[in-house]
Amino acid sequence: MRIREKLRLILKNPMFVLGFIMFGLVIAAAILAPVIARHGYAEMDIGKKLMSPCGEYPLGTDEYGRCIFCRVIYGSRIALTVGLLAVVIETVIGVTLGILSGYYGRKTDSVIMFLTDMIWSIPPIILAMAIVMLMGPSAQNVAIAIALVTWAQFTKIVRAKVQAMRGLSYIEAAHVYGERNSQIILRYILPNLTSTIIILASLALPSAILSTTSMGFLGLGAQEPLPDWGMILSGGIQYIKKASWISIYPGLAIVWTVLGFNLSAEGLKELLDPRLKV
Repeated sequence: MRIREKLRLILKNPMFVLGFIMFGLVIAAAILAPVIARHGYAEMDIGKKLMSPCGEYPLGTDEYGRCIFCRVIYGSRIALTVGLLAVVIETVIGVTLGILSGYYGRKTDSVIMFLTDMIWSIPPIILAMAIVMLMGPSAQNVAIAIALVTWAQFTKIVRAKVQAMRGLSYIEAAHVYGERNSQIILRYILPNLTSTIIILASLALPSAILSTTSMGFLGLGAQEPLPDWGMILSGGIQYIKKASWISIYPGLAIVWTVLGFNLSAEGLKELLDPRLKV
């Protein structure tokens, strides 16, 4: 099916269009944060602490007089950056191991599958917390920890795809012509996995963002004064009755971002799925 026909079909899906707009606004906010935000995310004014939403502070202020609106806007940069970094790392690890496992089989497959099953059997948030505690709390370490505990799903799916491709005629012909295994993988296997990898990565990003904010909520992500959404939400819990806006708005930002990208990812899956019919 031609890309133009697929695009026309996708654009008829109102949920995809809505998700694309929602996530696009988050990306725009992250890029234009210095323009949109009237105050710095670390700018304090104790005389204006715990102010309710008003003209100067559209989403109110926190216990240090910092603008919640500005912190939420700048926080989108952290959420997207850490989420994307985690997805890139887990994609590289998962796809590489999946290709090696599916293509070579035998002992290589047994060792990789044992490691994959072992990682999959451990609750990811617990393992990620342990890794961050060992490495030290920071946004970068959270991204690495999330990637190290979530690559298994990529490996399983890619392995199955490669096993199905390994017996195809053009792969066997490449062996007959004397092409090396590395050449076959790079020239024939990897290009045919492109759609699958894009779909898996797009579906993994919302989970990575949720994991990022969860680690921030526990105090293991970006540290003060950086405006991590999870950390802002956590800090506002003690003021939930007096200043509920501190926790409500970063929570809504998380929901908006994850929902928007989930809807967009489903549309992207339809666009790239070769079984999609008009």
